[in-house]
Amino acid sequence: MGSIALVTGGAGFIGSHLVDRLLLEGWNVRILDNFSSGRLENIRGDFGDKRVEVLNADLKDPRAALSAVEGVEVVFHYAANPEVRVSSINPEVHFNENVVATFNLLEAIRREHVSHLVFASSSSVYGEPAGIPVDESAPLKPISVYGASKAACENIIHAYSHLYGLRAVVLRYANVVGSRLRHGVVYDFIVKLLRDPNFLEILGDGMQVRSYVHIADAIEATMIAWKKSAGTFEVYNVGSEDWVSVNDVADVVTEVMGLRDIRRVYKPSLHGVGWPGDVKRIALSIEKIKALGWRPRMRSREALREAARSILSEIRESAKL
Repeated sequence: MGSIALVTGGAGFIGSHLVDRLLLEGWNVRILDNFSSGRLENIRGDFGDKRVEVLNADLKDPRAALSAVEGVEVVFHYAANPEVRVSSINPEVHFNENVVATFNLLEAIRREHVSHLVFASSSSVYGEPAGIPVDESAPLKPISVYGASKAACENIIHAYSHLYGLRAVVLRYANVVGSRLRHGVVYDFIVKLLRDPNFLEILGDGMQVRSYVHIADAIEATMIAWKKSAGTFEVYNVGSEDWVSVNDVADVVTEVMGLRDIRRVYKPSLHGVGWPGDVKRIALSIEKIKALGWRPRMRSREALREAARSILSEIRESAKL
């Protein structure tokens, strides 16, 4: 039997695409997911593969974490609650799903002497930066509990790396979009417009700025950072080389859906953002990971267009079933 890679959150959006890539590269893959946001259909295509093992388990249980890491060579930690908005209403969700789960996983990694960890962090750790694009040396000042939980996880991982020799790569992703995505602004807009093609509610004033990276580019960046990172603890931003507004996202989605003359209604919170903890402007400098030989093939608009096409097609296909 070959080497085993564990992907926590492997039935989720990014995690399932990562599973596909690892299988292509010849790995045996153990998927751990509690299916709170992960979906079986994301990994249904891998069910017949003898190299795939699926654990329906929860990292909030230390015993589940311990059995999951047994015999693995590398852990890709992608299990988390992906809904940033939840943190303003239900902060304990992100503490438990992100911080407690990560601590349990790290303890299991330490006890089982696993040598490599790749962690999915987020641009939300930077909070509201003074200027964009922001690089990896910028201070971490999250303004959401989600961002704070990711920053906390990064710090715990750094301590384990320093104390126990764990080689860790932390990836701070911008907004990743593509097939299988079932949360965030692109999916939200598509669902709303399928319900009513004449009217679109936009949370915020539409001027919020983000960069969007396509899932194919994000997975390629992940593999390159993991394989080429030389230090014991390295952090990389993963994003595109431009940024667009939420209004631009609405333009792309309506274009892909073939809609015109849609009435937009804005629901801004304080300072024009969509909800408490939402960031007005964030985009990432990707010079550090580009030095490893990666650069995104798509810019934000292209990534959004491809994602909207894929998501729309998937929704329509599932409606036929």
